[in-house]
Amino acid sequence: MTNTLFLEANHSIAYVTIQSPPANALSSILLKDLEAVLNKIEEDPSIKAIVLKGEGKFFSAGADIKEFTALQQASDYESMAKRGQDLFARMETFHIPIIASIHGAALGGGLELAMACHMRIVTKEAKLGLPEITLGIIPGFAGTQRLPHFVGSAKAYEMILTGEPINGEEAYSYGLANKVVEANALDEEVKQLAEKIVSKSKLTIQQIMRLIPYAKTSLFAEGVSEEAKAFGEIFGSEDAKEGVQAFIEKRKPNFQDN
Repeated sequence: MTNTLFLEANHSIAYVTIQSPPANALSSILLKDLEAVLNKIEEDPSIKAIVLKGEGKFFSAGADIKEFTALQQASDYESMAKRGQDLFARMETFHIPIIASIHGAALGGGLELAMACHMRIVTKEAKLGLPEITLGIIPGFAGTQRLPHFVGSAKAYEMILTGEPINGEEAYSYGLANKVVEANALDEEVKQLAEKIVSKSKLTIQQIMRLIPYAKTSLFAEGVSEEAKAFGEIFGSEDAKEGVQAFIEKRKPNFQDN
């Protein structure tokens, strides 16, 4: 048990539930708790798969925007991005598979978290997107690098440049989700997938988890590093300050392109 996550193991499956109401925002505390949970799972040889889900109405609606206002320098924002990137990279190369169970919103950092998982099952009504541009900022947890891998560059350009989300059925059609289901069937579908995996030898599971990441292009790491740098630089703009403040004040931002 942690402050923001609940861990329960059942039949070789670790169920990790995000519990950070009202929107399951990815605060710095939640990310630290997630790292602690991964450490705990890593020490348990009986666990062969992980299911990650959100409690309440959302999977995760994104980063804790209010935390942005506490940072001052571009290097602070770049460091924030790199910490998230490093954690999600660890997830992506974890020794056992992680399945994201997605209902409601998986936006911004929430979608970046889901994309760091190895499989995603979504409900038809789910909303998946990277809306950072509407705040005058950019994705910072490798969203600009992972989204094109799933949906192709054309759709990634559209989603990131407009900030508009797609629903679960669209996510499945573009390859972002493994399966799309009715909301009342989500838990059972995820459970069935996890149970199929854990019925296999852990030795073979671990070798597969080790080998598949080699398929990534060698430019991925360079792209992630450049994203963190750009994430830091963009926060020095007046538009970023205006966008974040407008979000907090629940009003439409007035961007001046500077």
